Amino acid sequence: MADMMQFDLVSPERNLLSAQVSQVQIPGADGDLTAMPNHAPLITTLRPGVLTVATDKGEQEFVVTGGFAQLGEGLSVLAEQAMPKADVDQAAYEAMVAEAQTTYDQAKEAGAADDAAKSLQDMISVATLIGLTPAQAAL
Repeated sequence: MADMMQFDLVSPERNLLSAQVSQVQIPGADGDLTAMPNHAPLITTLRPGVLTVATDKGEQEFVVTGGFAQLGEGLSVLAEQAMPKADVDQAAYEAMVAEAQTTYDQAKEAGAADDAAKSLQDMISVATLIGLTPAQAAL
C-alpha cells in the first residue's frame, strides 16, 4: 500500500471528510499544489476552487470557497464553505457567486477590492471546473 496521511476537511457547518489519503490537490491562493505524505510542512490560504482527495477507495472532489490548509504530519483543511462537487447544482453555485459578489461590493466600498475581485473571479471560474454555466459578475 502506498504511503498515506491523515486528512480532515471541515467547514463551519460540518466535518466533510476524515480519512487516510495518498494525495490532495489544493486550490491554493498562491497557486495549486498537491500535498502528499512526507511533504514539507506549510500553511496556505485557499482560493475558490475544487479540492481533489485521493483515497484507497478513489477520488472525491469538493468545491471550496476559501479557507486555510495546514500540512504537517497530516493535512487539515478549514474551508469557509465546502460541499461535495456532486451536491453543487446551478442554484448552489449561483448562491456562492452572489455571496462573493456581496463581499466584493463591501470591499470596494472600503477601498480594498483587489483580493475580493480575485476571489469573485475565481468563484466564477469554478463553474467551468464542475460543468455548470458561469455566472456574470459586476466588477
